Amino acid sequence: MSSPSSQLATLRRMSIYEPFHQISMWGDTFHGDASPNTGSSTIVQVDTRLDNQTEYLSHNSVEPSRSDQEANKPSEKTQRRLAQNREAARKSRLRKKAYVQQLESSRLKLAQLEQELDRARRQGIYTGSTSDGSHFGLSGNINPGITAFEMEYSHWVEEQNRQIYELHNALQKHITDIELRILVENGLNHYNNLFRMKADAAKADVLSLISGMWRTSTERFFQWIGGFRPSELLNILMPQLEPLTEQQLIDVCNLRQSSQQAEDALQQGIDKLQQSLVQIITEDQLSSGIYQSQMVAAAEKLEALESFANQADHLRQQTMQQMYRVLTTRQAARALLALGEYFHRLRALSSLWAAQHLESA
Repeated sequence: MSSPSSQLATLRRMSIYEPFHQISMWGDTFHGDASPNTGSSTIVQVDTRLDNQTEYLSHNSVEPSRSDQEANKPSEKTQRRLAQNREAARKSRLRKKAYVQQLESSRLKLAQLEQELDRARRQGIYTGSTSDGSHFGLSGNINPGITAFEMEYSHWVEEQNRQIYELHNALQKHITDIELRILVENGLNHYNNLFRMKADAAKADVLSLISGMWRTSTERFFQWIGGFRPSELLNILMPQLEPLTEQQLIDVCNLRQSSQQAEDALQQGIDKLQQSLVQIITEDQLSSGIYQSQMVAAAEKLEALESFANQADHLRQQTMQQMYRVLTTRQAARALLALGEYFHRLRALSSLWAAQHLESA
């Protein structure tokens, strides 16, 4: 059994001795002071200090946790908002990347087709000549006006693709009507520029313009006097514009009817021109003396084609402007988007068709 001195040393090492020593001091105070109030006041002071210290510690332990919670709340909201913004930006980048890849693929296919067409022209596959050196069809003689038009039209198509992408994003983001109206008016002006370009090309060579060699093969399959039929275009756009009000339905139906009547009148004029050309060319075929005069007369008749081409484009332009007046801003935006997508898919179908047949050949 260990001695008291060794126990005391052990307590000191364990830091337990000090409280016992303090208790013994309190005991000496009780014994050494004759006044009973002295001991009690000392105990009260110690207890008061302990209570104050406990309150201080508890207060400090509670306050930081409250401030931390308040500081964490806006941080969590900010993190959620940042995460949502990152996700939206990621999706937007993916959509843009896919669209750009699609445009790049179409551009490469179109460039390939142009190379094949140029190669065929150089080889003289589509070239025919007569004894007097004149050429029919695709000749080696290049009209600079038509060449300039084809270059302008390729830039026009690129700009149209950009506008389609911009309209698509605007309709998804639900921008204001004022901002959307600006995009719609830009789209209409873009088509007005096309009609101006075609008028200049008609002056240079109206036959090349109407033949549609500046367009893809699928677009030529659907074309009418160098462009689209306004009435057929309305039939394509109508399902994309629903729901329409009763008055809008009446206005659109009247517009379609008037467009069909104008198309019929133009087509009758084209048919009469063709009949007149046939009569001039086939008149007195056995007589070689009037051949030159017949060709001159036929060429003069063909000059009327420029007027028909301009009237057809004027009808297309008026139909688009009337549709813009009938529709609301958002309906007009959807109509321009549907129209652009329609032509884009026709070009894509033509590229796919040509690529498949090039591979099979």
